[in-house]
Amino acid sequence: MSPDTPTATRPRLLVVDDDPDMLRLLSMRLNAAGYQVTAVGSAEAALSQLDIDRPQLVLSDVRLPGKDGLTLFDEVRARHPSVPVILLTAHGTIPDAVEATARGVFGYLTKPFDAKALLEKIGQALSLSAPAGPAPSADESWRAGIVSRSNRMADLLAEARLIAQGDASVLLRGDSGTGKELLARAIHLASKRAKRPFVAVNCGAIPEALLESELFGHVKGAFTDAVANHKGLFQAADGGTLLLDEIGDMPPALQVKLLRVLQERAVRPLGSSQSIPVDVRIISATHRDLEAAMAQGQFREDLYYRLNVVTLQLPTLAERREDIALLANHFLTLLAAKYGKRSAGFAPEALKALTLASWPGNVRQLYNVVEQTCALSTTPLVSLAMVQRALRTPSVEVLSFAEARQRFERDYLVGLLKMTDGNVADAARLAQRNRTEFYRLLQKHDLTPGLFKSDTAGTEPVADS
Repeated sequence: MSPDTPTATRPRLLVVDDDPDMLRLLSMRLNAAGYQVTAVGSAEAALSQLDIDRPQLVLSDVRLPGKDGLTLFDEVRARHPSVPVILLTAHGTIPDAVEATARGVFGYLTKPFDAKALLEKIGQALSLSAPAGPAPSADESWRAGIVSRSNRMADLLAEARLIAQGDASVLLRGDSGTGKELLARAIHLASKRAKRPFVAVNCGAIPEALLESELFGHVKGAFTDAVANHKGLFQAADGGTLLLDEIGDMPPALQVKLLRVLQERAVRPLGSSQSIPVDVRIISATHRDLEAAMAQGQFREDLYYRLNVVTLQLPTLAERREDIALLANHFLTLLAAKYGKRSAGFAPEALKALTLASWPGNVRQLYNVVEQTCALSTTPLVSLAMVQRALRTPSVEVLSFAEARQRFERDYLVGLLKMTDGNVADAARLAQRNRTEFYRLLQKHDLTPGLFKSDTAGTEPVADS
């Protein structure tokens, strides 16, 4: 890699060391090696930087003021599991190295370290954390349908691209409308199967009597309406990827037959005595709690483990609010073209209302809201009133920080008093506050503990009014 490589394609490294001279030296060496470096002097500063821009690797000293390097690693792993971490220390011991590697740290080097060894370790980490081939920034066509700038989605997409290089079955989990089919298609496009078919079927939308024929096919005469041979979706997806959407809604009888197909890698069409080999990568998706379904006998445990080799969890739209404005403007551009309208975007207060909405239907609901505003708007600029109408809400409440804190405190105290039946000592213990301080909080919010006792018949707690 050359220092002349364009900045946009240079891997981004976050370097953490409380020694300014060491930080300067590392930055110079890594910049000279062609990396884009952000240097900070503490774990706390590193975590703040992670909230702004996700690096492709973290290089950190172990001994830091405040949180140490291992604690920083734990937080990086929790927030961004696909980002490798390399630790440096002048106090290296074998137990430290064993603990670090056991916890998942990619590499561990002792100061003074050899510059060549450091660069090799960084190169190995980057090559293993991203698939071989063009840098992700060089070719993003595989995920073109997924619009995002959030760190949460960046981590998910990094994992998805890594998973795409193999053939392991993938289970996509997430609420309805979060974009599970889009992610499945992206995994397919990032895989070696990209030039072969991608086929999706919603297992909950097709009647059980038809689903078996749709999946596995049938021969002429297999049943009353079978007037010709029919290839099933497994055969249609041969060489490519088959998405079994809403797999949790598949009838139990079909689960047995699906398991047999996955084990034998062959399908037997309805009415046929011959099995047909198929080469298909399976991606499943569900919004259901499959563990609960297994416990209730509604989903087969052996099928669950066959499908759930790798799991990816899609965040709700509320968990990636930084993407709402980006998605809304993207959808508006597409829909304005569809409806032949001139678009000047959203009014600032309209965009703010979208950003603060609850979005139980996630990205799908956002698309529908934007489509309604676009279809009904008579001006190029989408107004707040249009957004509120589409959201079916008269107004969007915007609280100041002080108001939000006041509301949270009151709701929290009400919850504790309900939970403890109005017992202040128990409530204060749960809140980890002394009783005097807790009473002050109750007085501040005009809450009377006695009203929360269950033996107060016929009295409605003031807090619920």
